[in-house]
Amino acid sequence: MTNNRSIVIQIIFFVFAVVLIANAFYLQVIDESIPNRAVSTVTDNIELYPARGLIYDRNGELLVVNEQVYDVKVTYNFVDPEMDTLRFCEFLGIDIADFEKRMDVDFRNERYSKRIPFTFLSTVSSEQITSLKESLHEFPGFSVQRRNVRGYPHESAVHILGYIREVNRSEINAADNVDEDGEKIYELGDYIGSDGLESTYEEYLKGEKGQRVVFKDRLGREVGDYKDGAMNYDPISGADIHTSIDIELQAYAEELMKGKKGAVVAIEPETGEILCMLSSPTYDPNLLKISKERGKNFQNLNKNPNNLFFNRSLSAQYPPGSTYKMLVGLVGMQEGVITHDQYIPCPGYYSYNNFTGKCRNHPPTHNIGRAIQFSCNTYFWHTFQKIIDKGGSNNDEANLDKFHEYMTEFGLGTELGVDLPGEEDGKVPDAGFYNKIYGKNKWYSTFIISLGIGQGELLLTTLQMANVSCLLGNRGYYKTPHIVKRFEDTDLDFPLDSIGIHKSSIDQEHFDHVVDGMKLVVQAGTGRQAQNRYTPIAGKTGTVQNKFGEDHSTFIGFSPTEQPKIAVAVYVENAGGGGSFAAPIAGLIMEKYTNGTISDEKKWVEDRMLNAVLIEETQESDED
Repeated sequence: MTNNRSIVIQIIFFVFAVVLIANAFYLQVIDESIPNRAVSTVTDNIELYPARGLIYDRNGELLVVNEQVYDVKVTYNFVDPEMDTLRFCEFLGIDIADFEKRMDVDFRNERYSKRIPFTFLSTVSSEQITSLKESLHEFPGFSVQRRNVRGYPHESAVHILGYIREVNRSEINAADNVDEDGEKIYELGDYIGSDGLESTYEEYLKGEKGQRVVFKDRLGREVGDYKDGAMNYDPISGADIHTSIDIELQAYAEELMKGKKGAVVAIEPETGEILCMLSSPTYDPNLLKISKERGKNFQNLNKNPNNLFFNRSLSAQYPPGSTYKMLVGLVGMQEGVITHDQYIPCPGYYSYNNFTGKCRNHPPTHNIGRAIQFSCNTYFWHTFQKIIDKGGSNNDEANLDKFHEYMTEFGLGTELGVDLPGEEDGKVPDAGFYNKIYGKNKWYSTFIISLGIGQGELLLTTLQMANVSCLLGNRGYYKTPHIVKRFEDTDLDFPLDSIGIHKSSIDQEHFDHVVDGMKLVVQAGTGRQAQNRYTPIAGKTGTVQNKFGEDHSTFIGFSPTEQPKIAVAVYVENAGGGGSFAAPIAGLIMEKYTNGTISDEKKWVEDRMLNAVLIEETQESDED
């Protein structure tokens, strides 16, 4: 009996031992989750952020640089409750209440974990971190991570450059936020380009993150690399970008436009490279750099009544006024409804059927060059009417569509494809547009005759107007306007592979006659304040009627007149005639670029433009 009981007990112990051994074998050999879980408690994956690509101007001047800031990270489970919190706060310039608020996070939120480091304080300066690092061992659970943020040494060109910001939840959850390995490209706390080049070329500028896997002791301190660094890899810096922008010219144009509302675009006609592009009023891009003050700065800028974030060079759509007349003349000559030397009398008005429009007093217009010089409304109303009525009034719809095709060739009514976000296509009406308003076959040339002098329903962007100036300067073609010239030390071709040559079907001889008129505008017409004694300029002023206030001042032109190096469009809202502000500003920009300086005889013009204030550039106070 005793022996049987002993045997049973031995069997039970044996079975129990086998079960224990089997379970241990499974846990240690078969189930890989246990060692992985063990490793996770003693290792930490540290993301290594890459240097974002730099941005240069055409002369090698840095436009955007990287500045080092630091994030203080905390692993909640490793924090010593007895640490000297007051001393820690003094290092970071915060108080106890702020410390407690930052530690009091909702661990039910997937953003936070008690075992994984999360950001305690971001954008800490190098000076603060240097002091903290020396005593970091006193504060278990806290670590420091280096980040790169943007700085802008020239305090200019904000609408070109853009800025960076923290990614939002929708961007993180977006379907395309996954790399080829199925990993998230952007995670909470990452920065992303917003607006301008930072946005357009985000893929190339951002670089690729690296990783360092380290052992940590029970206090959360690093004690070495996991697996001797076998799982570590370095970050890859973003590609540096060389742009076509001349930052000296850009800053000068911004100074000329200070106190004024409008836009300026300057392009190198031969290449399509944009030399400067601005929307005024503007602001210092450093106000939106990643910092503790960024939120307040953003709110103040956003409250500014002048709509500082709106890029008027690309997104504002303006009537071009008389700067459009050369295009009407080109089509008129190509279609054979006028000749270059045709005399069209102007009695001070134009009357046709039920339309009568006024024109200013001026000498006779014996050819199209003189018509452009004197900006004769009658001449171009007559020309436009002949274009639309060619072959009889029954052909109005077909003729307007043909006119529209010419405008499309000129890059109007369509996006030009510049490598910046926010480009609008403008509006060049076709027959379908007016059919919706008046009904098919129920409108005539007199209904739309305002188009002949750049008014009515016609709307263009300042970029398109500058591009028209390139077309005229090149006598019939333009290249896709663009800002990025090349990437440094890479084999990337974009955007160079997307830059095309766009040729007009207008005969070159017609361009020569139009350019002759533009020369006269600057030599002896309304654009005289654009001229300089060293380099000849061709241009055209425009005065755009504005029923809500003062007329708008506009000008397009290029210099020199043969093989031009720069083409400019200037639009100044509520500034009066084209010769009052737009022409002198354009002339100064062209002279600055072609000659490197402003001549003494033009200093009075420069002073007048620099000191003229047409709007109040209000800034919200810090107390708001």
